[in-house]
Amino acid sequence: MIDSRTHVRVARPSLDLKAAERFYVDGLGLEVQWRSAERVPGEHDLLMVGPAAGGWHFELTHDPDHPITPAPTVDDLFVVYLGAAPDETLVRRLVEHGGTRVTAHNPYWDEHGVTIADPDGYRLVLCSRTWG
Repeated sequence: MIDSRTHVRVARPSLDLKAAERFYVDGLGLEVQWRSAERVPGEHDLLMVGPAAGGWHFELTHDPDHPITPAPTVDDLFVVYLGAAPDETLVRRLVEHGGTRVTAHNPYWDEHGVTIADPDGYRLVLCSRTWG
């Protein structure tokens, strides 16, 4: 049932969907796949971002009536395998769009990339290695 064509969605709470969008779309370069067009009482506000025609996306949620404070740990990682050293222009753009460059909890990630916390504190690793 699950194979390489299975689509994956990762959902995370966010305190500020506009800040998350700036980071993941304007900073990282993902595309908005879908977003709530207007506030509907009793429903969450949603922002879905991912690569064009990709097999995965992030669903960022915000419930204005009962907000959930994100609780990322130092090991909650979103790792992107670039196959080359992270471009400093990209790192700078992520910081300019709300990210914070941080030291990785696991030194492996500092040896093989750059770690940046998003506006909600979740960590993105731009890894110089490849997968597989």
